Amino acid sequence: MTAPGLVGHDDIDALVGRLRLGTAASELHGSLCGYLAAGGSLRGTSILAALQLDGEATDVGADDLALLDRLARQSETELADPELGFEPLLPEDDRPLAERAEAMADWCRGFLGGFGLAGTAAHAQLSDEAQEVLRDLGTVAGSSFDFGDEEEDEDALVEVQEFVRVAAMLLYTECGAPDPSASGSVH
Repeated sequence: MTAPGLVGHDDIDALVGRLRLGTAASELHGSLCGYLAAGGSLRGTSILAALQLDGEATDVGADDLALLDRLARQSETELADPELGFEPLLPEDDRPLAERAEAMADWCRGFLGGFGLAGTAAHAQLSDEAQEVLRDLGTVAGSSFDFGDEEEDEDALVEVQEFVRVAAMLLYTECGAPDPSASGSVH
């Protein structure tokens, strides 16, 4: 359940519909997080421009822009959270398992796309662990799901979601987190 004041999956799903973005809500959040994790900056640009998303809606209203801005700030804050509070925005747990699993794959596809869009030189300097994490995210992104035992499938999805959550934070820490030594402060 999304905490009050935070942007949730349903908020983004409604926004995607209003702007006719042609992407899923989870994929949009994944793209944003991947972009940020790779060191992409949103300073002076909108999320839609940074992620190269063009909706069919010609006029993006102030409320939608404000929601996108809140989502960007929330995502950046959560990725940098020392308490590891980051969570991919996915449908609530009361939604069907197949819907949540597909949203997980969408999120990973978005993350990888956003990570690539940031186009930083850091990609060539990724640690072996980070490269492996990206490959694993690619595996999740390309997965198709066969469901059998609902309890086992639910447990498996929880494990995948936890892996993805930690993977995003690891990549953000390695590539996207602002370098404290570059703050310009003099000691």
